[in-house]
Amino acid sequence: MTDAEQLLARVAAEARATRPWGWDVLPAPVDADTLARAEAALGFRLPPLLAALYTRIGDGGFGPEYGLLPLLENKSSGGEPAVVEKYLAMRHADDWGWPEGVLPISHWGCGMYACVDCRTDSAQVLLFEPNGGDPDHAWFVDSPSLTVWLTAWLDGTGWYEEDNEGLELPSWHDAQVRIAHA
Repeated sequence: MTDAEQLLARVAAEARATRPWGWDVLPAPVDADTLARAEAALGFRLPPLLAALYTRIGDGGFGPEYGLLPLLENKSSGGEPAVVEKYLAMRHADDWGWPEGVLPISHWGCGMYACVDCRTDSAQVLLFEPNGGDPDHAWFVDSPSLTVWLTAWLDGTGWYEEDNEGLELPSWHDAQVRIAHA
């Protein structure tokens, strides 16, 4: 079994065993047609691991805190829009700008999102945290990869864990360049 398969098996087991805040059930995975429609609407392909999460585990409803958002058609348990809808809305918003290929996959509350940079080979995970009010200081590197991000959730070592309170995330220095060229 490959490392990716082992990680997916761990995520699937945790997804079946626990519900993030507000989710009563684990939604069924999306089918290949739904994934294709989502990628067509976005204009880019999802990283393989992210696509596997949605096609093999569930259409959101698992993961840290509020869990992953649904991919295309449903609302999250907290009323947040699906990933594709949220991404397209943020790309067309005039106030902050949104970098191309940075997909909001999970809502942290208070306008904050965990986002996957679909333009990186590792599927780097970023934190969008706009509450400081400054677009130049709203982006942080949450994790160097989606693999590391999921592993931190499974191991209970993410920045959002009580034991890691006060942990400072590094700024994502490419944010303004990526927004300016989007």
